[in-house]
Amino acid sequence: MKERGKSGKPSVDERYTQWKSLVPVLYDWLANHNLVWPSLSCRWGPQQETATYKNRQRLYLSEQTDGSVPNTLVIANCEVVKPRVAAAEHISQFNEEARSPFVKKYKTIIHPGEVNRIRELPQNSKIVATHTDSPDVLIWDVESQPNRHAVLGAAESRPDLILTGHQDNAEFALAMCPTEPFVLSGGKDKSVVLWSIHDHITASATDSGSGKSPASASKSGGDKAPDSLAVGPRGVYQGHEDTVEDVQFCPSSAQEFCSVGDDSCLILWDARAGTSPATKVEKAHNADLHCVDWNPHDENLILTGSADNSVRMYDRRNLVSNGVGSPIYKFEGHKAAVLCVQWSPDKASVFGSAAEDGLLNVWDHEKVCIFCYCLSFLL
Repeated sequence: MKERGKSGKPSVDERYTQWKSLVPVLYDWLANHNLVWPSLSCRWGPQQETATYKNRQRLYLSEQTDGSVPNTLVIANCEVVKPRVAAAEHISQFNEEARSPFVKKYKTIIHPGEVNRIRELPQNSKIVATHTDSPDVLIWDVESQPNRHAVLGAAESRPDLILTGHQDNAEFALAMCPTEPFVLSGGKDKSVVLWSIHDHITASATDSGSGKSPASASKSGGDKAPDSLAVGPRGVYQGHEDTVEDVQFCPSSAQEFCSVGDDSCLILWDARAGTSPATKVEKAHNADLHCVDWNPHDENLILTGSADNSVRMYDRRNLVSNGVGSPIYKFEGHKAAVLCVQWSPDKASVFGSAAEDGLLNVWDHEKVCIFCYCLSFLL
């Protein structure tokens, strides 16, 4: 157990110990699955099956190894019990070293490099995109890809598509469009790049190969698979002065999207108006911006998270093209850089934030409004 700091505040280990003791009263149900290797990215996929007492849910996760075996993209199926079904004795037996029977590995893909980010395509539940330490975005059909064994010396799996267009590594900024099969990425080349997965049909027509995807060819044509099909971008958008750290589509438009970066800027783009920023907030935070999310219930609200330890909420109606824009709220509950922000899929006012302080905070900005009104009334 680590000692407390000079401030007397609990250490990360102490907070974790406290959380473990509270697990039976915090959650209705908990499945804990101990992994062999660290995971840099983890995402829920589509629901696979609905039963009387539980649902089967697809789960995507990465395994970052030490080089003794290859890095992998793992597709798993999770059995998630329905509300008011979980048994109290199950959650009381929580053990962080256990491997849950509710999590079953379905398929392993040997990934060319570590998996920094995973995103799923809403229009096709079989398609996922990954970012690694390279300029390219890799597209995988998880159903047609062969199951692989991650052993030393094993050949890398072939992605079904490779999206090209970045001039430097693109490691983290990745998004899929809710309305069209579009992919968005940002990277160290300071650019935001947009693709349509449908463009591979045109590329396939001019390809001299058999027309089969690399995955299907590798299953039917022996050990050697052909090179993956490369697809160029629909547009490359310039406006950042440093690495683009995160990107996000407008929930109702494939042509509108936003990005944040290490230049402290929040930029809104409209592909219909060209490749220059539609709106650029030049000092959205007091440090690098790590993450952004667009409210799926209220398209005027955008969240940003930063190395200045804060989360800020912007109303795009208040933003103007001359670089000015003030947040409508600042949320300052974290003690370290904010790495992730995400709106709730169920309630428009609720969102979560996670930071390097090891905390996951859940916020409701409507309650912030009520508190501020009451405080001003009292004053």
